[in-house]
Formats: sequence, C-alpha cells, structure tokens
Amino acid sequence: MHDDTRDVRITGTIEMDGKDVMAADIDAPEHRSRFGWVAQKPNPFVMTIYDNVAYRARIHGMARCRADLDGQVEDDLRKAMLWDEVKDDLHRKMGTDLSGGQQQRLCVARALATQPEVFLMDEPTGSIDPVATERIEDLMLHLREYLSVIVITHSMMQARRIADRVAFFHLGKVLEIGPTGQIFDHPRSDRLRDFVRGKFG
Repeated sequence: MHDDTRDVRITGTIEMDGKDVMAADIDAPEHRSRFGWVAQKPNPFVMTIYDNVAYRARIHGMARCRADLDGQVEDDLRKAMLWDEVKDDLHRKMGTDLSGGQQQRLCVARALATQPEVFLMDEPTGSIDPVATERIEDLMLHLREYLSVIVITHSMMQARRIADRVAFFHLGKVLEIGPTGQIFDHPRSDRLRDFVRGKFG
C-alpha cells in the first residue's frame, strides 16, 4: 500500500477478493479508496464539523452539488452515530472543539465518505474514556453490518465483545487465527494460552 517499497522487505501475501494487494499491477491510489482508516488518537482537521466530513468527498469529486454533499455529510454522520449530537453545530463548531469520543466518531464519518469496503481501526479506543469507548464499540458493531471491520486492540475483553474472528500476533507473526470463542476458550498454541491466562502481556 506504500508508494515505494523497493527498500522494504516484504514476504507473504495479503489478498483482497483473491488479489494480492502488493502485486505489481495494483493501482495503489485506486485500491486505497477501498479502505477507510481511523487512528488510535482522534485527528480531526482544524475546520468545521461539516468540512471535516465533506473533505474526502470533495477531493474525490464524489458530490455533484451542494445538496448532494449535504446529504452525504448527514448520511456519514448518521452512520458514525454522531448526527443527533452535532446537527445544529455543523458550520459553527470546529472538529477539534468536540470531546475525544465525538472526535473519534467524526473521524469515522470522514473515513466513510469514500464508501469503503474495508474499515481499518488502529486501537480506536486507546485514548478515550470508558463511556466514549462503549459508544465506539457500539459503532463498530453497527458498521460491520455493511462493511468489513478490522480492529487492532490490546484489550482481550474488547476483542471478546466485538469480534467475530480474532488473530493473535506475537513479535510480528500470526500465531493463531479463528473464531473468537475458539481463540479465547480453546487456544491451540502455548503462547496464546499463556497470554489468555495472563502470564504475559
């Protein structure tokens, strides 16, 4: 997914729809549009709530007129479960004026603008409080109804609550992958068994 990987050692494959995403004939910019991404720390742009959500639609030319853009902004904020909290402040408040949990949901709304097929979330609750964490987890469960959601988390309890399948990584390698119940209740590898029992980590 990087523009230049000549100096990076890459082994193995990552496939999407049967196609290696690192293949030489992949159109990287086009392929990236199939993904949405949210970082651990909320990173709203220093612009209004409306402009934060409209940003990606504008740069990708996805809205033909203001009415289309208004509709998309509302739709994305609703999908991010934020619309009711901000609908009266879209053009008055900056994205950075929102609470930490609201900022994270705003970033989700912004990432939804290109209608991604896969949503990547890198510890999305790592820097917010428990109440905001519950809302983000509810949002993850909502999003997975219509797209694939991949979440990185260090919380076993969170993985139990939100995941259909879990992959256990250790020192850069996938040691085990499977249904959530199997991973936590019947781990096959000794390292995962030790992790689940709290012997490390």
